Amino acid sequence: MKTKPYYAVIFTTTRTEGDHGYEEMAQRMDELAKKQPGYIGVESARSELGITVSYWENLEAISKWKENSEHTLAREMGREKWYSWYKLRVCLVEREYEFTK
Repeated sequence: MKTKPYYAVIFTTTRTEGDHGYEEMAQRMDELAKKQPGYIGVESARSELGITVSYWENLEAISKWKENSEHTLAREMGREKWYSWYKLRVCLVEREYEFTK
């Protein structure tokens, strides 16, 4: 990860039934986010509940990502087709710990 502090955007979701173009758009958003200034990385897991955490250098980078036109379209499609519920949190990361065996 990046030198602390940095920001984490936690996107927690419950999906609707069916793909409806979700996987294709998710891949596109991943590719596009990687090109955004201030982007650090992403971690994601999905079972019944999906959690995606993206990491950013600062709040300005997060705002610019939110303003991206393709990302705006994806958010609209998410509300219309892909998610029955979601919550988004923006957090300041001041410390991190890691273990590897």
